[in-house]
Amino acid sequence: MTIIVYGIKNCDTVKKALNWLSAHHVEHRLHDYRVDGLDVNWLNQAEKAFGWEALVNKRSTTWRNLDQAVKDNLDRASALKVLAEQPTLIKRPIILQDELALIGFDEKVYGVAFS
Repeated sequence: MTIIVYGIKNCDTVKKALNWLSAHHVEHRLHDYRVDGLDVNWLNQAEKAFGWEALVNKRSTTWRNLDQAVKDNLDRASALKVLAEQPTLIKRPIILQDELALIGFDEKVYGVAFS
C-alpha cells in the first residue's frame, strides 16, 4: 500500500516526514496542494478527523498575511472556506488513509503508526 502524504514539497516538516518514510522503507508519495490541487471532499474528511482548529497552521506565512478580521472571526465554515482557497494554510503533513489519521510529523508517532 502506498501512503499518500498531503502537504507542499518545500515545507521542512513535510521533508522530514518524507525522509523518515523513505528511511523506514514505507512506500509513499506526496500530494502537493500547489501542484496537485486540493479536493474539498478530502478537506472535509480531514476536518472530521482532526477538527478545523487543528487544520489551521497559525505558524505559517499564509496565516500572518491573512486579514485580521478573517483571523478574528474564524469558525468552522469560514476556516474550511479559507483553507480551500489557500491550502498552504493547512497544517502539514497530513496522512489520512484507511485507519491512519496523522497530522504534523512526530518521529515517535510515525514509529508506532508504521511498525
